[in-house]
Amino acid sequence: MNVVVTGASRGLGLAIAERFALEGHNLYLCSLSKSPLLATAASLAKRYPAITIHAAPFDLSLKEGAEAFGKWVLGDLAGRGGSSIDVLVNNAGQFLPGTIQDEPAATLEKMIAVNLYSAYHLTRILLPQMISVRKGHIFNICSIASLQAYPDGGSYSISKYALSGFSKNLREELKPSGIKVTSVYPGAVYTGSWAGSGVDPNRLMEAADIAQMIFACTAVSPNACVEELVLRPQLGDL
Repeated sequence: MNVVVTGASRGLGLAIAERFALEGHNLYLCSLSKSPLLATAASLAKRYPAITIHAAPFDLSLKEGAEAFGKWVLGDLAGRGGSSIDVLVNNAGQFLPGTIQDEPAATLEKMIAVNLYSAYHLTRILLPQMISVRKGHIFNICSIASLQAYPDGGSYSISKYALSGFSKNLREELKPSGIKVTSVYPGAVYTGSWAGSGVDPNRLMEAADIAQMIFACTAVSPNACVEELVLRPQLGDL
């Protein structure tokens, strides 16, 4: 399979990329920062030499960046005999805490651009190729914040609600096309953003937990689609 993962240089994106690499699937990876991304790609290539890994930095919060990355993926696939995209994981995102009344100006615009527009514009570029072969699986990494507002969620939660809406609409539109869409709603996952927070790592999920369940969703028959995947720490949300 050919698997596209955004926000892939660290955290959840890296765990997802590694889970598919473990099964021998080729990767197309993207993140904003060049050096961490290339280091991630090199590390995965060393551990999984049988697969092909392509990685390039793009700013997916910009329409031009998201479209450029999509065209880059499609161009490479076309050069390899017309291979198709099997899995797209829209994972790129950012968390900026705050309240609606007190957060800095333009926080909403930033959160919408990173957490929603990145997935929207990239998916629109890749969809025609996926529809033409009538297969593929799109995962949109939403959040528990897409389901329940919480203190200091502010514009982050608004953007994740919007991403969930995008994902649900996409699911309805693509049912006749043979393309599956899964909305993923993770609770607190121990990634770099939690380092130094003082929270016991054992209180949180591991990134590998989310990656494992995403991979499992791709293993069901063509007649089944996991529409929503909700994962929370065993003791519940923080």
